[in-house]
Amino acid sequence: MRNVILFALMALAFIAAGEFQSWSFSLTILNLCLISAVMALGVNIQWGYAGIFNVGIMGFAALGGAAAVLVNAAPVPEAWAAGGVGIGASLIALLAVIGLIALIRKKLRGNLRRYATIAAVIGGYFAIREVYDPAVAAIESINPAKTGFLGGLGLPITISWAVGGLFAAGGAWVVGKVALGLRSDYLAIATLGISEIIIAVLKNEDWLTRGVKNVSTLKPDVPTAIELQQSGWFLDIASWLEADPMLASGIAVKLSYAVLFTIVLGLIMWLSERALKSPWGRMMRAIRDNRDAAEAMGKDVTKRHLQTFVIGSAVVGIAGAMLTTMDAQFTPGSYNPLRFTFLIWVMVIVGGSGNNWGAVLGGFLIWFVWIEAEIFGPMLMEFVTSGLDPASTLKASLMGSAAHLRLFLMGVILLLVLRFSPRGLIPER
Repeated sequence: MRNVILFALMALAFIAAGEFQSWSFSLTILNLCLISAVMALGVNIQWGYAGIFNVGIMGFAALGGAAAVLVNAAPVPEAWAAGGVGIGASLIALLAVIGLIALIRKKLRGNLRRYATIAAVIGGYFAIREVYDPAVAAIESINPAKTGFLGGLGLPITISWAVGGLFAAGGAWVVGKVALGLRSDYLAIATLGISEIIIAVLKNEDWLTRGVKNVSTLKPDVPTAIELQQSGWFLDIASWLEADPMLASGIAVKLSYAVLFTIVLGLIMWLSERALKSPWGRMMRAIRDNRDAAEAMGKDVTKRHLQTFVIGSAVVGIAGAMLTTMDAQFTPGSYNPLRFTFLIWVMVIVGGSGNNWGAVLGGFLIWFVWIEAEIFGPMLMEFVTSGLDPASTLKASLMGSAAHLRLFLMGVILLLVLRFSPRGLIPER
């Protein structure tokens, strides 16, 4: 009953937002909450199941967003003609260098192996740049104001949700092979650093995703508001409901996204619950609670950690692609640790790590408060300072800090939950 009551209160919060603000605004928050809940589930798989402290969530979400561009954006034939061959040759050369290094590490020993590896890395780097740099320059010179990149495959953007999960899983496998043997604090530093590297690459490699110029030409799979307003059947429905067609079209689009996102969240939730209650889930919790005992029982802890790390990151990548789909644009500059790492961790901790329902509740609660605090923060500060002289420095300072009130609220919520319900609102059973 406690779980039912908590989710019922969240439903009432959305209804109140719809009644007293607007239903369009309430549905926008709902869609963002659904995406945040998916991300929280991914982190809960890593931390709640296996105790893996990953603070590189931002990088895996960005890989999901990049997948949306590479799948959905229209291809640019001129860019492919100018530098496509060079990019392909660079990729082949990179794979050849990696293969050469692997062969050297396998066949040689001692100082000879060390020097040969260094020579292969340095020589491979300059050889790749000889082909890569001219190709990139040629691609980015093709109508840089509108394109300046290779474009994508022109496929439906919902396909990118699965592709985003694969991209994030592949990145997590590489990161895990390098960093999962580290102690938890060093693992956190490594994952954060690698996620920053991913963001830096997406910001600076214009030929791939236009970098900080952003991609705003993504096409959603649901009808747009303008398309609905030009459809006779929709105008008939709006007339029958006595609703404004412009307002109704916006609500219909957001409802369409809400249905799609709910289906994805429900599917991931079902799979997560099945995994948690399976022998695999019990094994992961045993590894989390006592790694040494699990190793003594013959479990390959590092392999299982890598497995869980990849699965959780794939879920985050799916959520990243969903977010880019809803925004209909990819903006690498908007990925920051506060939004895509800190808040997601707060969701998991407040909701209840180790409990999938708790992670979902935390995703809804924290994001709802985060958005509403931006609106009600200045109103609250205006009320608090209503007795002060309008020209006073104190009032000006307090009103200037109102925008940061939601950061304060996140800290207060986190402290209260850790004090009175340290295992979260819906604890692990």
